[in-house]
Amino acid sequence: MKGQTYIISALIFAVVIAVFAVINVESVQVNYLFGTGEAPLILVILVSVLLGGLATASVGAVRYFRLRREKRSLLEKLQAFEKENGEKTEPASEAGEENDSRENIT
Repeated sequence: MKGQTYIISALIFAVVIAVFAVINVESVQVNYLFGTGEAPLILVILVSVLLGGLATASVGAVRYFRLRREKRSLLEKLQAFEKENGEKTEPASEAGEENDSRENIT
């Protein structure tokens, strides 16, 4: 259900941006770091949205891989601990982790 909501929200956002861009087709002056130029406003809007999405995805990817590396490190520490103490603890499933974390919040 969460994935469907995300896809529907993304599609609605894309349609709103597309309609907004198509309405604004006049040419505007754009100031670059190295000079100025004329460009259709539709291109300025679309490029800005794409660069914003790319920046957001980059930050999300960095966070994802950092958390993944941290999880792997913690699992290795858990296995080392179990080996030292001769105990075997069962790791919680992903769904169980969500429920556990919600139950512990008071």
